[in-house]
Amino acid sequence: MPAPRPLHIAWLGPAPRAGGGVPGVAEELIHGLAARGHRIDCFFPSSGQEVPERIAAQPNVRFHWGTASFRWGRWYSRTRFTALASGMLLRALASVRLRGQIVRGHEQDPYDVIYQFSAIESPAVPPRLTRGVPLVIHPETHSAGELRSLIAERALALRCSSRARFAMVAAIMLARSLVQRGRIRRARLLVCISGVFGDHMVRDYGFPRERTVVVPNPVRLERFPLVEKPLGEPPVVLVLGRIAARKGIESVVALARILRARGVPVHIRIVGGPSLWSDYTPLLADLPSENAEYVGALDGAEIPGELARADVLLQASSYEPFALTVAEALASGVPVLGTSEVGAIENVARTVTVEVAPGDAEAMADGVVELLARVRAEPVAMREAARAQAQRLFAPEVVCGLVADALERLVGEAS
Repeated sequence: MPAPRPLHIAWLGPAPRAGGGVPGVAEELIHGLAARGHRIDCFFPSSGQEVPERIAAQPNVRFHWGTASFRWGRWYSRTRFTALASGMLLRALASVRLRGQIVRGHEQDPYDVIYQFSAIESPAVPPRLTRGVPLVIHPETHSAGELRSLIAERALALRCSSRARFAMVAAIMLARSLVQRGRIRRARLLVCISGVFGDHMVRDYGFPRERTVVVPNPVRLERFPLVEKPLGEPPVVLVLGRIAARKGIESVVALARILRARGVPVHIRIVGGPSLWSDYTPLLADLPSENAEYVGALDGAEIPGELARADVLLQASSYEPFALTVAEALASGVPVLGTSEVGAIENVARTVTVEVAPGDAEAMADGVVELLARVRAEPVAMREAARAQAQRLFAPEVVCGLVADALERLVGEAS
């Protein structure tokens, strides 16, 4: 549906890329907003890369590239920690250099809104420009939440890394939290990817709740074909995501042991790798091999196949602003067991989800048994119901419509 008045948007954030993750979300949002007639000038800190063809073909999308050039195997990226620190520094420097391009673009053809996607504290935003042009921030996580999780799990973290590394990561998270708390106050509107995430932002950073809007992340449903199949023998419970802090890896291990002790026939398949700043893979040494396996990280193109073979997705996180894996699982027709901290399940019908408290492995075991019983009784109906929830909540046209409505409302109020 075309916009009542096409907006001119300055878009800041990571470059879009086909597939999942944050770059995939960027692709869907840029494409969806452009399809509604909005003009978008994209400012990316990276020095240039191939963008998805369907965005490159949009006549009302333009690209402005920065200078950040990151390569693996160099002196600054030989370890995950140095890659984290150097990557942040390179993006920050490149973002500062983008300020001039944004100001010149506004002088030549004024922007109606600056849309800052993914990061809260991007230095690319010209401070004086936000006095007249509304700034919208659309974060995917926040450092205060990461830091809180890291501290709460310090005993686990210290089992997997040195005290020095833990201290350095905590210091980086603390510094980012302080910067984010100051920078976020410039925003006229905060797009929160879930209600639970919005609650964290209001509490941790003191952001006014009345200037927030909740819009979930989009998922391209075509990537995840609905496969009708009976319950597996044994059923597969898929754990998909980072093997890192706040992802509930210790709960997954405990769950596997509980299900083995109960004699529940199930196979827990863990897929994913560590993050740049956290590696919890040593915890997986305690997995019982009788009913669980860790297969490591897979390419994004392999994820739809993993979901097609799964019977239940488990998202055990203690802090999770959204969890794209939940939306992708539902799109694949896979019911989900998640904690109350997982943003993506909050509006999903409880016919295809079970919600438990973070860290409650016994309740997770009960939830697995309950969901598997539902799938066993009505495999086709359960998969179709899960897919319908994904279409209702996460289809790109639905999500982009919500974002566009919020932007149009904001600009209308500011004019």
